[in-house]
Amino acid sequence: MTMQDSGRDAAVSASEGLTIAGKTYRSRLLVGSGKYKDLEETRLATEASGADIITVAIRRVNIGQDPNAPSLLDVVPPSRFTILPNTAGCYNAKDAVYTLQLARELLNGHKLVKLEVLGDEKTLFPNMPETLKAAETLVKDGFDVMVYCSDDPIQARMLEEIGCVAVMPLASLIGSGMGILNPWNLSLIIEQARVPVLVDAGVGTASDAAIAMELGCDGVLMNTAIAGARDPVRMARAMKLAVEAGRDAYLAGRIPRKFAASPSSPMAGRIA
Repeated sequence: MTMQDSGRDAAVSASEGLTIAGKTYRSRLLVGSGKYKDLEETRLATEASGADIITVAIRRVNIGQDPNAPSLLDVVPPSRFTILPNTAGCYNAKDAVYTLQLARELLNGHKLVKLEVLGDEKTLFPNMPETLKAAETLVKDGFDVMVYCSDDPIQARMLEEIGCVAVMPLASLIGSGMGILNPWNLSLIIEQARVPVLVDAGVGTASDAAIAMELGCDGVLMNTAIAGARDPVRMARAMKLAVEAGRDAYLAGRIPRKFAASPSSPMAGRIA
């Protein structure tokens, strides 16, 4: 079964947006809030990206924990953006669950969260046994869980069966900029999924984002690719356009690859 034949979104307009946990967002690009030189650059790049959902590392970013320090929410207000607290920096299920329970308190009962439980500091690869354990606890506690995971179709299906509202397989290592290293596994995850599939981690430039969307991903999340660019605001705008173009290309349906030429102008009915 091909991506075009699978029926997932085949009749859906690109303008309909991304629906997660019953809420529809205009943009299919999600962006992080870390690694910028200051809060003003964060604001400008976020606005240029057109993103509606902004991830926040609760253990690293002030969103009210310290009332005497500048808050990210001053430049990315919850009245305008959906804040997606994440568990970056957590290496076991217990810490991840505690971190998101804290975020819920800080954000007045906010339910939509991003779970990531890392395996080690060198690769930042997901620790899947601990991720599954944390996901089960959080879903039972009433959270809407979007989850960073390996590009393993079996693990992705297990997370969906637990009740996660979106699965977010890595394209390559976090912050590596290596792009999509295993499109075949992503395709397998997309074909079987009944929840949104978003590429998370490894995007380096606009073409990577477009390829993810052309494969049939429902969205892309990135931070380093924008914040680490020479001009983050310009790159944020490029990523916005790439995600939109990739989505349109997926819905349009690409021509098949073949080892033969095919003239652009038909030969039938030619004058001479």
